[in-house]
Amino acid sequence: MNRLGRKDEETLIEMAQATDGEEVNGPLFENISNTDSEHPGNSEGLSTTETTLLISDLQGNTGRRFNLFLKRRLRIDKRHQSKDSIFFRDGVRQIDFVLSYVDDPNKEGEKKVDRRREFENNLEKAGLELETEDKKESENGKTYFVKIHAPWEVLTTYAEVLNIKVPIKENDIPSTVENPLDFITQPFRLPENVMQPEPDYFTAPFSKERQELYLIHDEQTFFSPSVRNRIVYYILSRCPYGTEEGKKKFGIKRLLSNGTYSAAYPLHDCQYWKKASDPKCDNERYTLYKEWARFARFFKEQPLDLIRKYYGERIGIYFAWLGFYTEMLFFAAVVGFICFLYGAFTMNENMSSKEICDSEIGGDIIMCPLCDRKCDYWRLNSTCESSQYSHLFDNVATLFFAIFMGIWVTLFLEFWKRRQARLEYEWDLVDFEEEQQQLQLRPEYEAKCTQKRKNPVTQELEMCKRKTVNDYGKLSLLYFGILFWISLIIASMIAVIVYRLAVYAAFASLMENTQTPTPISRLLTPQLATSVTASCLNFVIIMILNFLYERIAIWITDMEIPRTHLEYENRLTMKMFLFQFVNYYSSCFYVAFFKGKFAGYPGSYTYMFDSWRNEECDPAGCLIELTTQLTIIMAGKQIWGNIQEAFVPWIWNWWGRRRARSSPENLYSRWEQDHDLQTFGALGLFYEYLEMVIQFGFITLFVASFPLAPLLALMNNILEIRVDSWKLTTQFRRPVAAKAHSIGIWQEILNGMAILSVVTNHIVFIVKFFIAWMIPDVPSEVKAKIKREKYLTQKILHEYELNKLRQKLCEGRTYANMEKEVIASEGRVELAEVM
Repeated sequence: MNRLGRKDEETLIEMAQATDGEEVNGPLFENISNTDSEHPGNSEGLSTTETTLLISDLQGNTGRRFNLFLKRRLRIDKRHQSKDSIFFRDGVRQIDFVLSYVDDPNKEGEKKVDRRREFENNLEKAGLELETEDKKESENGKTYFVKIHAPWEVLTTYAEVLNIKVPIKENDIPSTVENPLDFITQPFRLPENVMQPEPDYFTAPFSKERQELYLIHDEQTFFSPSVRNRIVYYILSRCPYGTEEGKKKFGIKRLLSNGTYSAAYPLHDCQYWKKASDPKCDNERYTLYKEWARFARFFKEQPLDLIRKYYGERIGIYFAWLGFYTEMLFFAAVVGFICFLYGAFTMNENMSSKEICDSEIGGDIIMCPLCDRKCDYWRLNSTCESSQYSHLFDNVATLFFAIFMGIWVTLFLEFWKRRQARLEYEWDLVDFEEEQQQLQLRPEYEAKCTQKRKNPVTQELEMCKRKTVNDYGKLSLLYFGILFWISLIIASMIAVIVYRLAVYAAFASLMENTQTPTPISRLLTPQLATSVTASCLNFVIIMILNFLYERIAIWITDMEIPRTHLEYENRLTMKMFLFQFVNYYSSCFYVAFFKGKFAGYPGSYTYMFDSWRNEECDPAGCLIELTTQLTIIMAGKQIWGNIQEAFVPWIWNWWGRRRARSSPENLYSRWEQDHDLQTFGALGLFYEYLEMVIQFGFITLFVASFPLAPLLALMNNILEIRVDSWKLTTQFRRPVAAKAHSIGIWQEILNGMAILSVVTNHIVFIVKFFIAWMIPDVPSEVKAKIKREKYLTQKILHEYELNKLRQKLCEGRTYANMEKEVIASEGRVELAEVM
């Protein structure tokens, strides 16, 4: 033993001396992790036992030289590691997730250390591999980074648990016949390798017992990075970290909320502005930025398959819906613009405005004072210009456009269902609900479960939360709170109406007493001036209330403790939409349906609170005021939204990375770069959908008052697609991949708004349902492909089972049992043929 020790001592001395001149390469110490770190990573080159024995044999000066060698060796490894590396130090194992934290000097610091230690130990017990980067190696010298890798055994285990579909055979269904007019759309297309990043396969849920059935060419790349980070996040969200206050605590979400970890995120695969130096990187982020996220590509189609592959189906389905909505807006925008041009060309032919402007007709009509005290009588022809401009939006074409939009909204929803059904098939989401219904329990709900009950679907016992009298009382209080906050919106609307009444008299007195009218005063009537200022005030109030209601809705939903993630999102969506529906549309409904209806008549005017006389519409009608209201709120919302979505994240990222940009490449690693980006968050898409649905309401509910609304929405959405793609690709951390087979509850909200938009026309109402009945939700060719894939899948599985049965026969099993299994397998194939 001593002779072996002397031999090792001489070898280590030679290797330590070699580090002064050239790099030492060898399997023995090639992948040893930080030994001078407070939280060392796992040893890779040697087993734990071998490393312990080796270090225990080193004594005295040799041990010190060995430690010096390790430190120098680690610095060399760090210096030569590419900043774009997405692998462990061995350059083989891919980083699937990253956790970060900083030391806490407060009293809670020791508790956080214990939580992290327990949590990371349990992650390793679950099969994940961890590698820790010490804070001394970070750019700010404060942050630890825990890199997580999921080995093949973990991936296959949870792929089976999550029912993830994987390829079994290349798709042999012929593609749709090309249209001879496709050359017209050629300028709007992207390269085929971008639109189709991988071949199309028939797929089946993964099973560890049938691995030879699947097309596994390389275990390292068989599961895509989005699938890998989805699996790892599933483990992180359910991993326990101890017991506190008699309750079992678990989940990365709780650890993030209590400050134990500062961030948890998967890595982007490269820089967005250049390709990675590592040939093993797919550089999909670079491709997305180059072909999708730049505004210069605004006229190009979206690479939906690549978006889905990189970000997951949930984000992919959002951009598919947004792109389809924008395409359909093009037709509405063209028709609306034509109707606007008709109003402009026929402005001088409008008989009502001619009579108002005629000095012998409108000039001879004396109108009653607009207010009680300081206002004087006025002549009708003083509103000549405003009546002429109101004809732009109030003419015969407007009626046609209202009917057209009632049909358009139906076609949009029905055609989207067909597009969605096609994506469900192409993205293997046909059976998504059945696969995921048991896998979406929220950890917050599970932590409250104290009893068991039988699931009506699976007939198995599962943990549940029993509702008590206190729970019902708390829910009643929460719903009463919802009504209170909605009433606050109505109160704010009444306050704006009071403002309109109070300011209206002042504008009327000021404008009517002007002796020399200017071009502006001739156009800006007291009614319009009041509407403009009230709309600006109303927009400010809307923004303030939105800020409050967002937090209130989240708080109320958290207090309800929904059972599943889907239930949580649906409840939050309904609350937020209800708040914003009342907030955005209440003032528009007032102008469209109530203003001027209760003004009274000379000698018997109606007063609000016995103080303010109810305002009247402009002699040309309230439509021009509604147009003003819509323009200010809709345009202001879109401008503010784009500033908030693009400019604010860019400022925060610039501020956070201003020091790091001057750092050497070897000190600013891939995980640090992504750490400095903004967090997309679980509700990131929720706000995107909400913004578009509110816009959808503006162009459908009040379409008759503003034919240019679809055109403004079209221009905004063209910008919105590129802004959303740019910020997602360049300014945000890579979101955790999630599956979704549809736009969810937003589909029902859109249907409800569509019905509300046409309910005032009984003709359009009937046409809407007739069109919806005529257009099937799922295209016939998609139905055929779904049946074909199910049949082939069952056939492949049948052949696989037959081969397994033959093997069992050779092992000595009875023929009778095998015959039953063969008959059962053949029965599944016959059933698939019939279906």
